[in-house]
Amino acid sequence: MLVNWKLESDVNDYVKKQFENLGLKKLQDYNEESAMSAYLKEALKGAAKTQTKTNFGKPDFHIEKYKQVPILIENKLKLSKLVAQTKDGIKFDDKSISDFAVNGALHYARAVIDSGKYHEAVAVGVAGDNEENVTIKVYYVFGSAPNAYKELSKVTTFDFLENESTFETFYKDAILSEEEKHQILIDSQATLQGYAKKLNKLMHNHNITAPQRVLYVSGMLLSMQDIVDCKGNKVDEGLIPDDLKGVQSETKRDGKKVVDQIKAFLDEREINEDKKTLMLASFGEISKDSQRDELTTNDKEVAQLLPQKENSVTKQIFTFIYENIFKSIDGFGGHIDIMGEMYSEFLKYALGDGKEIGIVLTPPYVTKMMAQILGITSESKVMDLATGSAGFLISAMELMIDHANASFGKGTSRANEEIANLKKDNLLGIELNAEMYTLATTNMILRGDGSSRIEKGSAFNRPESLFMDFKANRVLLNPPFSYEENGLPFIAYGLDKMECGGLGAIIIQDSAGSGKAIKTAQAILKKHTLLASIKMPVDLFIPMAGVQTSIYIFKAHEAHDYDQTVKFIDFRNDGFKRAKRGISEVDNPIQRYQDVIKIYKAGKRAEVSKELWDLDAIFIEDFITDKGNDWNFEQHQNIDTKPTLDDFKKTVADYLAWEVEQLLKSKGEDSSKKA
Repeated sequence: MLVNWKLESDVNDYVKKQFENLGLKKLQDYNEESAMSAYLKEALKGAAKTQTKTNFGKPDFHIEKYKQVPILIENKLKLSKLVAQTKDGIKFDDKSISDFAVNGALHYARAVIDSGKYHEAVAVGVAGDNEENVTIKVYYVFGSAPNAYKELSKVTTFDFLENESTFETFYKDAILSEEEKHQILIDSQATLQGYAKKLNKLMHNHNITAPQRVLYVSGMLLSMQDIVDCKGNKVDEGLIPDDLKGVQSETKRDGKKVVDQIKAFLDEREINEDKKTLMLASFGEISKDSQRDELTTNDKEVAQLLPQKENSVTKQIFTFIYENIFKSIDGFGGHIDIMGEMYSEFLKYALGDGKEIGIVLTPPYVTKMMAQILGITSESKVMDLATGSAGFLISAMELMIDHANASFGKGTSRANEEIANLKKDNLLGIELNAEMYTLATTNMILRGDGSSRIEKGSAFNRPESLFMDFKANRVLLNPPFSYEENGLPFIAYGLDKMECGGLGAIIIQDSAGSGKAIKTAQAILKKHTLLASIKMPVDLFIPMAGVQTSIYIFKAHEAHDYDQTVKFIDFRNDGFKRAKRGISEVDNPIQRYQDVIKIYKAGKRAEVSKELWDLDAIFIEDFITDKGNDWNFEQHQNIDTKPTLDDFKKTVADYLAWEVEQLLKSKGEDSSKKA
């Protein structure tokens, strides 16, 4: 006879029985509540589901034996207590975390990742009424952001926990695929752009000037970071909205608090004094106007986020950024350029389309693709001579980290050491514009530092020792296209400063390769090899700019051999459609961005979908000349003008259809006249 459960302990007994059936032993393979390692206990510190959250969290069950990935399990009596969610996702308010199994398990998983002690976790929610009416939901959690989880809908039992082999199989399915990563990247960009529009409106309403807006964002994001010394020891908490009290004294007003926190953060990082001085001068805008620290009625964009009806302008902006951006950073796609997305949005209002200054930032899915084409690994030394907001360096660093984790095992001491070293030594950025320099440095700090080798100044007058010491073997570029010859001299200079055999890629207005930059193009070919040219979509930079661009890929210090062919790829159909309102997917863009890398590598032999690609039409291998004006796809495209039989039949059919239409019209007119 089936007996309904009466207590939550009945659900616990059910879970223990499942573990026993799998051969898992208590205290050896799994534990209950507080019987956990000191390491996990520290990671769960402050994650209690009580209102004060002062104690460490105590999931009903936990397993610590597999791949340094903690499995955190929460149980609830009644199937109705499995999960609380809305159309926007799973809820993380205190009541939902306390009352629902999935919500509680995900809360603990996010907490251990937020602690910095784990990079991933598995959350399991269990709820039921009896042994035959129980549901298990399993999630792979890859960040502390509210949306940084993936439901494993096919996993409905505990069988994946049976042994190392079953967990390994589960883990391979759980981790994000390239398709999922790309989708997160696209979704993240859209989400971030939406926040940027609202934030832009909020700042406009509070009379924050357009040039100040992105400095507010970057500076406030830095002030929210925990202050950590160079050895990784936590010195102080980052600021949260409650720390801004609206106090009117000069030393304690909200803007001053934010700037002081930024200074304390930079001091502990032992950042170069010149760099720190430059950054603090930029961030000083946040505290410059004391009136912005006076209490004022909340703007409607933040009214729901703040309990008090009046707060300082500084706190209103800080709260919006904290709730919508800071909390979501590790849920955004790894290659996303947070500062770049914000800057692009604000630039629309400050400078129209941005053409006047030639600053048009590369979309993150393009920076990722270019970095992948160059085959960047943890051993690469990557350089960007026109760094902008550091979009290319972010993508390069993500690929380096992925490679280190794959080589040495994610979370291992060897991998962590490799990652720390590559962030410090393997990325070089140079940026002339002071504002962009500050954004780039902030962006890299938000990614776990990596800002050590971002320099302020012109790439063309850096000391030779900088390049000799760095020994770059990869260069990625999107130069300011207002520069002479559309910016082609940047890649020429970068290739000259690279190691022999290094690879470089530049996305540039393709008139540079068809005659506008002949002097530099010819000079490049005398010393370096053009490997490939990829024609990009005409609307790629819409709405910032409508320009035709190509990606040129080079091999350094090997003069171009004109008896060797160059790869030409037509990627004008990347699957996206762009307009002023945003970007939409129309033809499998995620697959196309993965496929174009295969096409670059294998040409017409690439194993890609025939439904998506006509390789004969979009891939050409052809020779170029030494003139430096024939680098673009369409210049090598063979257009067959000889009509086929089908063309003739279609023309005749069209003509006959027209004749019939005219005849019917004339008959209609005749009958109307008779009437």
